[in-house]
Amino acid sequence: MTDEQDAPRPLLLQELSEPVAARHGVRLLLLRDDLTNPELPGNKWRKLKYNLQAAHQQGHDTLLTFGGAFSNHVAAVAAAGRLRGFRTIGLIRGEETLPLNPTLAQAAADGMQLRYLDREAYRRRAEPAFLADLLTQTGPAYVLPEGGTNALALPGCAELITELRTLTSFDVVAVACGTGGTLAGLLTGLAGQQEAIGVAALKNGGFLREEVNALTRAAAGQEYANWSLHLDYHFGGYAKFSAELLGFISAFQARHGVLLDPVYTGKLLWGVLDLVAKGHFRPGSTVVAVHTGGLQGWAGFRQRFGHRSAAWPALP
Repeated sequence: MTDEQDAPRPLLLQELSEPVAARHGVRLLLLRDDLTNPELPGNKWRKLKYNLQAAHQQGHDTLLTFGGAFSNHVAAVAAAGRLRGFRTIGLIRGEETLPLNPTLAQAAADGMQLRYLDREAYRRRAEPAFLADLLTQTGPAYVLPEGGTNALALPGCAELITELRTLTSFDVVAVACGTGGTLAGLLTGLAGQQEAIGVAALKNGGFLREEVNALTRAAAGQEYANWSLHLDYHFGGYAKFSAELLGFISAFQARHGVLLDPVYTGKLLWGVLDLVAKGHFRPGSTVVAVHTGGLQGWAGFRQRFGHRSAAWPALP
């Protein structure tokens, strides 16, 4: 597929009429990056963009990456391989379970070769000797880290700020954080202007502060001071949830016609609205929350946890 055929659509900004925002004099917008690329929505495509260019320039025909069994990143790499003509190999944490869950079934349908690593081996995924041994087994490949976060992921995420500035003026941009790569990319795009906030999707996410700083040092040669990280909205940890969170996602969908996901964007919007209520944003400010996609994970999430709650939103 050519660049023109899978080129991203223009960004869409959606006004969120929320009573709490009106009471505090805050204009709240949702940046629908989940709609920019139909088959590779949201931040995963932005992280992959320059990595795929590097893989091509280095003469690779295979992408190798790592992730959990429900990983948005694994799904995105598989789709990117199909679209851009790369073989793909996914090293999946844990044991093989058949039938495949919806995420891995789609990855396999997109042509990804699935291999499995026990948790001890998976923890070694960044060790050079371990990677070298893997590549002797799989053959040469361009290695993408778990979550797709590396220095080349940042320029694609930074472009979101360039695009956003053509649409509106704003004071704050907010994004959910898993590995910190998207937030770091936004910071390089902001270049010290406006404010960024990250809402950690995992428990004990304080390490992300140094991760983000290390990424911006590598990509832009500096750290930035115009950002903050919020650690109180993880709902118990990565992929953890409650009936209250699911109820919030359903109510948000009913109000705005937008489906959030329970791992990242549901927690992001919960956190942003709570910060508004607590007076974190000055009156008169414009806050842009970024919908980074992740909706492919709903099928597997519901498969695993559907028995635990009746508060599910309407799924596509």
